[in-house]
Amino acid sequence: MYFVEWLTWLAYIDPKEERDAFEKQHKKVKRKALYESDDLEMLESAKKPACNTPKSRGPVYLYNEHILEMRCGMWEAKRGLISLISATIIYTIAAFLFIAIKSLALLIKIAQNNYEEPYGSRLFIALFAIAIVLLISLPYLKYGLRITRLEMFTSRHLLIRFNRTTQQVYLHRPTYCGGIVTLPWHGVTSSHSDKKYAAAGSLGLPLDLMWQPSYAGALHPELVHVGKAANNYTEQQAEWEFIRRFMDEGPEGLPRPRITSHFPWPWQAFTPQFEGLTRYFRTSSRITKLGLVRADNQGLPWLSIDQRLKIRLFGTPKPPISG
Repeated sequence: MYFVEWLTWLAYIDPKEERDAFEKQHKKVKRKALYESDDLEMLESAKKPACNTPKSRGPVYLYNEHILEMRCGMWEAKRGLISLISATIIYTIAAFLFIAIKSLALLIKIAQNNYEEPYGSRLFIALFAIAIVLLISLPYLKYGLRITRLEMFTSRHLLIRFNRTTQQVYLHRPTYCGGIVTLPWHGVTSSHSDKKYAAAGSLGLPLDLMWQPSYAGALHPELVHVGKAANNYTEQQAEWEFIRRFMDEGPEGLPRPRITSHFPWPWQAFTPQFEGLTRYFRTSSRITKLGLVRADNQGLPWLSIDQRLKIRLFGTPKPPISG
């Protein structure tokens, strides 16, 4: 699903005046200054071992001596809503279009055979159906189709490829989400390289990787999420250590990950919704399990999309106090 990446890219290319006005109106996140010394410290930490048990939970699509290709994206568990809404709109357009065509066919038949039966009701139904089709389809084709494309009629996964031969990382994204980006491995940082960098509330999210603007070659940082949502910090550290060792030391000594096919199997649209909930499902009742899936789909209601991007840069916002 490309929805978060699409919104992030739109935020990157917004004019500076609009971004400044937005930040002035939304002063909910207390920014923490990020100094050059902090960047260097995180870069040095990213070169050190994070744990002794490297392991990738996947999905891994390609793995050999030179290449490691994994799933990349933040909101895999939120896939399906755009498709459901889009399918409803498309079905409505198709249904009224069918009614309009059927009514017009009957009107043509009446005109050709000189029947004396009344045709006023048929004409009204045909005109009404055509009006509904135009009223829905024109705005949808102009504004809604590009949002539908974020999930439907396209690949359902973003990809990230680590090439240890060239020491480059490639983010495979559609052109309307920024396109393919090439980043240097030596400029990567992660909040899971050391516990002191871990952001509060990061459990239930995949491993995060980040490149500062000076390494990203742009005026904005590159923040990506790799692999499955984690059940605990240990899983996130193990995932990071697996990637770090592959790029810095090679695949020797690493446990071979299970290879996932690129073929879009139907269950791949549902399994991500259960990632990050394994520890709860083992001991919970059936009613609790249903509640956990619902809570996972809702995420953090008080945390906006742009704030999620700022967590890694400026710290974690506090939830609003109710009552």
